[in-house]
Amino acid sequence: MYFKQKSKIIFRNFESFGYITDNRNFGYQQINDNENYIGDKILSESGAVFLSVLDKYPQTIEELVIKINKKFTDADIGIIKNDAIEFYNILEGDGFIVSGKTFQECDIKDTKFSYKTFEPDTAMKDFSRTIFPTEKSTQNFFEEYFKDVPQLTNLHIEITSICNERCIHCYIPHDYKVSYIDDDLFYDVLEQCKNMKLLHLTLSGGEPMLHKNFCGFLKKCREYGFSVNVLSNLTLLNDEIIKEMKANPLLGVNTSLYSMDSNIHDEITQMKGSFDKTKKAILHLIENDIPLQISCPIMKQNKNCYKSVVNWGRMNNIHVGDDYVIIARYDHSIQNLSCRLSINEIKNIIIDKVENDAKFMEQTELAIEQKKNSHPNDSVCSVCHSSVCISENGNVYPCAGWQDYLLGNVKEASLDDIWYKSEKVHYLRGLRKKDFPKCIECPDKVFCTMCMVRNSNENPLGDPLIINEYFCSIAKLNRQIMLEIKEKQINS
Repeated sequence: MYFKQKSKIIFRNFESFGYITDNRNFGYQQINDNENYIGDKILSESGAVFLSVLDKYPQTIEELVIKINKKFTDADIGIIKNDAIEFYNILEGDGFIVSGKTFQECDIKDTKFSYKTFEPDTAMKDFSRTIFPTEKSTQNFFEEYFKDVPQLTNLHIEITSICNERCIHCYIPHDYKVSYIDDDLFYDVLEQCKNMKLLHLTLSGGEPMLHKNFCGFLKKCREYGFSVNVLSNLTLLNDEIIKEMKANPLLGVNTSLYSMDSNIHDEITQMKGSFDKTKKAILHLIENDIPLQISCPIMKQNKNCYKSVVNWGRMNNIHVGDDYVIIARYDHSIQNLSCRLSINEIKNIIIDKVENDAKFMEQTELAIEQKKNSHPNDSVCSVCHSSVCISENGNVYPCAGWQDYLLGNVKEASLDDIWYKSEKVHYLRGLRKKDFPKCIECPDKVFCTMCMVRNSNENPLGDPLIINEYFCSIAKLNRQIMLEIKEKQINS
């Protein structure tokens, strides 16, 4: 009998326990995916050993038992084999691994992402047992185990600030797009991430494919078993990059497409021919079954045609994220906001979504219900709780859009030291929703998403605690529209 980890599984061994999860928090799904995610599990110390010997390629139970026996030298080999089979059967029932009588059968059962065929429902057998049952959620387990010290699980790395496009709405000041990350620095950061049990990396720029060692970076991320998200305009995509992307089943790509009218897209990117290159690259990714998501920010230039991108994405089974959140540049200049929609224009967008998108209301109501359960002592967002950003010069920031708030530099201190010891990290980590009293008392709060970078970038002094009134107006608008809809439903 052969066993292997599924290709979309992430496992981290903390020695005293193990953590296993699917890639649902980071990977991209087809728009009609059944969303039947596997979930995550905490494994005991011995369970972590049993899982650690599994790989992404099939191995016989005899090979696995020999590896396990090196960890438990005093245990009877027969008992190890019986325990391993029972343990792996439970894991397979929970959807984390696959088995087969032959190498080929085992490998085929590991269904890969594909645009050509829809992935069947995840095998979720009705097992009455779970893996080392626990009454705690995974997050609660981590918080208790690490004594309420947040763990860094997501890291955004800008491998270059240079970009071949000049998008009119970009939050990065164009004068700052000047350099590349040093290869040795990137590999050193990656080694630190491995030691910190990081799960996910976002690689971006500028335009990341401008870096001469982009493929080398992707390869090392794959070797370390990181889930990877690449943010790129795709205009420089080539066969070498495609080949490396295909090799990592935990990799996904996010690109921007602003209109199916090439003139409008190119007007926004200020790069003639960019539409044709990006569209061609998207189709190339689809042909090679590389998970993809499209971002289509709605602004004055494409407000009347953004739906063409949404519809084109739907035709190709690609999710398109379309919203009107344009933030100021991180040097507090606001020239890019000239393309931002007015409140009245946003009203028209929302009404159109309500009338023509059947899922919009459902998703909106779900988000509202979730926010109703929030507490004043809840964290504001993920920055400094599970994520930070590193720029190409080694500077560490709360997030990619918030680069006037320096947390440290990985050339001067380890990422571990910055994460656990930086006073600025502790300050942001200590902020709670109650520190924004205007928001806590606001009747529109469940129709809004609190965001410190929106506040900071648009405030001349970079103060994240000064509320941005523009987004308050949007929250108020959302509430008004939702109340009007409910009233119509009652009266109809």
